[in-house]
Amino acid sequence: MVTYAAPLREIRFVLNEVLKADQLSALPGYEEATPDLFDAVLEEAAKLCVNELLPLNLSGDKEGCHYENGVVRTPAGFKEAYTKFIEGGWTSLSCDPDFGGQGMPHLLEFVVQELICSSNISFGMYPGLSHGAYNSLAAHGSDELKQTYLAKIVDGTWSGTMCLTEPHCGTDLGLMRTKAEPRGDGSYSITGTKIFISAGEHDLTENILHLVLAKLPDAPPGIKGISLFLVPKFLPKADGTPGMRNGVMCGSLEHKMGIKANATAVMNFDNAQGWLIGEAHKGMRCMFTMMNAARLGVGMQGLGISETAYQTAVAYAKDRRQMRSLDPKKQDKSAAADPIIVHPDVRRMLMTIRANTEAGRALAYWVGMLLDLSHKHPDPEKRQEADDLVALLTPIVKSYLTDHGFNAANLAVQVHGGHGYIHEYGVEQLVRDARITQIYEGTNGIQALDLVGRKMPQNMGRLMRRFFHPVSAYLETQMENPAMLEFIGPLAKAFGKLQMATATIAQKGFTKPEEAGAAASDYLKLFSLVALGYMWAQMVDVAMKNLDGDEKAFYEAKIVTARFFMQKLLPEHASLFVNIMAGGKVLMELPAEAF
Repeated sequence: MVTYAAPLREIRFVLNEVLKADQLSALPGYEEATPDLFDAVLEEAAKLCVNELLPLNLSGDKEGCHYENGVVRTPAGFKEAYTKFIEGGWTSLSCDPDFGGQGMPHLLEFVVQELICSSNISFGMYPGLSHGAYNSLAAHGSDELKQTYLAKIVDGTWSGTMCLTEPHCGTDLGLMRTKAEPRGDGSYSITGTKIFISAGEHDLTENILHLVLAKLPDAPPGIKGISLFLVPKFLPKADGTPGMRNGVMCGSLEHKMGIKANATAVMNFDNAQGWLIGEAHKGMRCMFTMMNAARLGVGMQGLGISETAYQTAVAYAKDRRQMRSLDPKKQDKSAAADPIIVHPDVRRMLMTIRANTEAGRALAYWVGMLLDLSHKHPDPEKRQEADDLVALLTPIVKSYLTDHGFNAANLAVQVHGGHGYIHEYGVEQLVRDARITQIYEGTNGIQALDLVGRKMPQNMGRLMRRFFHPVSAYLETQMENPAMLEFIGPLAKAFGKLQMATATIAQKGFTKPEEAGAAASDYLKLFSLVALGYMWAQMVDVAMKNLDGDEKAFYEAKIVTARFFMQKLLPEHASLFVNIMAGGKVLMELPAEAF
């Protein structure tokens, strides 16, 4: 069993001291979103996650979901836990009060997502997919669809999915074959097969609402011909209760490497009745509302797993005794061996997880707060600025935090040695669960291409300037603070390399798109390191101002961890820069038949 306690002190540090999240209560509709309310909600969320969800994580992985004749049952305990989940109002946290939601900030939703993903990522995917469906329907659905379905998603009695992938097409959705035929009554008949559908069929809710991409008969070719439809498992009756079974069935469940307690289904649509969401042939615009939220949610999965990996590895390293400390002064003379946490290489692994996790949390929460500002700030220019930053940072949050989550889980296995390879200790499950996060909702390579191919040139580089200008201004200001120089110097050097790499890729991308594509993954990682370094600099600034208080040890640990990041992790920017500047010729010159 893994070790996990909700890191509430760490969370409060980021929310209250670094981001000053209390500013959200000044926004219209968020007046009640005070630090005290955040604390109360997070205390309850921590109890739910630790007491109800965490105990089901290992057993859910071992049992998995059960499929028989189109019916899917979740592992023992999941249905009872989900009932408690919806009774606690957790499905409605950031939803619109007009449909029964609590209207809380997206930032608070982000934090709760982290706690859920740290405890039980498979469980968290069920309400997570529903929330994504809610976002898309709320943004693009007709008033009639909203009135029929949103309240049921908000209260958790109905759930949602997103149905994109088909056996022959994943990222290239323009190749899809699922068809939508008008029925003459304003609805459509949907026919086709979708695969890899998370939470596609289960026993947690009384109805499941599938958001399905399909093509109308007059659809133009490619991605411009895709429309989005809502296809319920059961057609609602006039009183709003589930009625007749629709023409959608689960064909099978995938046998997977991880997230085994979440039902990943093959869904068959056979003249299923569905309703258009948004405009015809504009389905990708609607689906991206869901996908962008899902990508941030997957980033939180990576963050959640990395926190559990860290806590579990630390607990083991403090308990497990092997060999003697290399420093005689640190040897425990009362025992035959020392705890492995005294060994430099074990500390390297623990500090790597810790430094990336703490900065990743600050980055993710910043994006959550920006999301709130983009929706609620009274100044339209401020809303646009925040929206630009969310768009820019989404591929970074998704890719870097999931890469880190997988690496953190791997390091936790290494700290455990042979015990890490054994199922009962739980850390090998973290590795298996984390691996999918680098793939679904757009592989991390796709996120890199999105960053250099779409976000970098968008609006003549406006999104990039939203990040570069404040970072540059911050560095200039902090250069005048002698206490900060050991942190600002390395960050400024890495930031300079990021600017140079950006200019090079932007220039090459106009004439040689493959050059930009070849550099994309290295560039995204370089950008991520700078972004995390920026967050660490801000955290150090806060910590230094609090060293004379009652929590000196807490703030000193922040400074030491930041120093590790700047000296041991951030220098990777130099090799990434060299790779970027080397160009893409060597990647592309070997003929395909030579592989």
